[in-house]
Amino acid sequence: MANNYEVLFIINPTLAEDEIKAAQDKFINLIKENGEIQEINEWGKRRLAYPINDIQEGYYVLVYFAANADFPAELNRRFNIDDAIMRGMVIAREDAKVPETVAAPVVEETVEAAPAVEAPIAE
Repeated sequence: MANNYEVLFIINPTLAEDEIKAAQDKFINLIKENGEIQEINEWGKRRLAYPINDIQEGYYVLVYFAANADFPAELNRRFNIDDAIMRGMVIAREDAKVPETVAAPVVEETVEAAPAVEAPIAE
């Protein structure tokens, strides 16, 4: 029985464009061989939240797929071996439907004013 997963991997942007495309195709083909791809979102070059090996940007690729339960461990193993991949993460999804838009949630902070404290007036 196939489970639903999403994988986000970051390719080193210091590689040549053809090397980035080759790394992306390598992992997409690996997923195709071991499962069924539902959607591919190529985010492109984006700034990292923190530097990885003194690199400030990464080339992001998000893939939704269905595969057997043993495949994500193999995919993570291959991410760790390949020098072109800076980071990769596979997440199991409970829902079978692929989200239509992928966006970070907007977090609004509300700051409550502290209640005013009246000091006694010295006479």
